[in-house]
Amino acid sequence: MIMLFECWCNMFDRNNENYIYELVSKNMKRIRKEKGLTQEQLAEKMSYSTQFISNIESKNHQTFSLGTLWRFALVLDIDIKDLFTEE
Repeated sequence: MIMLFECWCNMFDRNNENYIYELVSKNMKRIRKEKGLTQEQLAEKMSYSTQFISNIESKNHQTFSLGTLWRFALVLDIDIKDLFTEE
């Protein structure tokens, strides 16, 4: 949990809120593809619409909640901090 907090602090140091959404969106798409899932399959597993997943991945949706990120991490069996990792 401390690592996640440190990650958040580093991102806010950039003083660019859009950066966070872009980073998370990019990582969600990358991780989904690494797991071999389509947007449709992920949407079904998360009980969301395909359009919702598409909007997040295309950075058209900047109001996704921490709960959404948590659910994504649980469904794909990853650490939530992976969504905030710069590669």
